[in-house]
Amino acid sequence: MASIAGSSALSFARPVKAINTNSVAFSPVRKGNTFLRLQPVPMRSVSCAAKKVTVDKVCEIVKKQLALPDHTEVCGESKFSELGADSLDTVEIVMGLEEHFDISVEESSAQTIATVEDAADLIDKLVAGKA
Repeated sequence: MASIAGSSALSFARPVKAINTNSVAFSPVRKGNTFLRLQPVPMRSVSCAAKKVTVDKVCEIVKKQLALPDHTEVCGESKFSELGADSLDTVEIVMGLEEHFDISVEESSAQTIATVEDAADLIDKLVAGKA
């Protein structure tokens, strides 16, 4: 019989063979027996929807605004906070992006920007909306 303890532990009365799986589905109890079905889940890849040229330009602007040394690597996954940016730096980055891309970023949208990818995605969306 299987039981769930907490949010992630699963124990069995009898030993079971471990298999590589990404999901566990529980079916309703059938006449006192619990039915456990394991099924694989396709791996999903998270990718940036922004154009590479936009991401590269955002990286360049972020490096300039934060006065980062040339050897500092800035990529799409880079978080502004991990690059040493505080809230004022983030505002200055957004202002630099607005000026370069000739866009206007609403305050509510600006507050959701935490990474270079976030900024690049928003920029591409706003540029497409202008066209």
